[in-house]
Amino acid sequence: MTPGELRRLYFIVHTFLSYGLDELIPKMRITLPLRIWRRMLFWMPNRHKDRPLGERLRLALQELGPVWIKFGQMLSTRRDLFPPHIADQLAMLQDRVAPFDGLQAKKQIEQAMGGLPVEAWFDDFSVEPLASASIAQVHTARLKENGKEVVIKVIRPDIVPVIKADMKLIYRLARWVPRLLPDGRRLRPQEVVREYEKTLLDELNLLRESANAIQLRRNFDESPMLYV
Repeated sequence: MTPGELRRLYFIVHTFLSYGLDELIPKMRITLPLRIWRRMLFWMPNRHKDRPLGERLRLALQELGPVWIKFGQMLSTRRDLFPPHIADQLAMLQDRVAPFDGLQAKKQIEQAMGGLPVEAWFDDFSVEPLASASIAQVHTARLKENGKEVVIKVIRPDIVPVIKADMKLIYRLARWVPRLLPDGRRLRPQEVVREYEKTLLDELNLLRESANAIQLRRNFDESPMLYV
């Protein structure tokens, strides 16, 4: 592991233990090496003993950042993995992230459009984002050719290395699940992580997202049920 990965792993372990998430491991499955490891980290006590386990898990994932928030959101739909009181807390995870600089978004749009200024393609481009999330944010504008109002989705700068680094660590943790939980193999943790990684990488592919939206519009053309 690189120094950066070790620092990130330390932060993850510290966050998990400060929220008492070692309680997720049944006591009968805590092996001698794990007991020794936990005693070595005695200075990382559970600082949130007054909160239920499900709430602590949700708060820890929020603290770890966007990749973990979205992972928790996905896990909330897998009711076979967690009891209801934990799955319900995971469903409450909100993907709220401060926006990045709108001028940076404008620069990225111009690079994607062959270096031409935004004004060559759009009128009334709003530097202030309409909304922001962990992967991207959107800006409003009007198409210069016909005046149609549009929203432009822009991927966060440097988000890909962050995603790859955290996914690498999540895979490492997933490999430990079968050793720590009685039903670990049945839950197929690495398969769950692969499914999540695919979803996350698909979200980074805006061309694919656009193609899916176009197909969805065709499927519901002239339908009163949905407007795309």
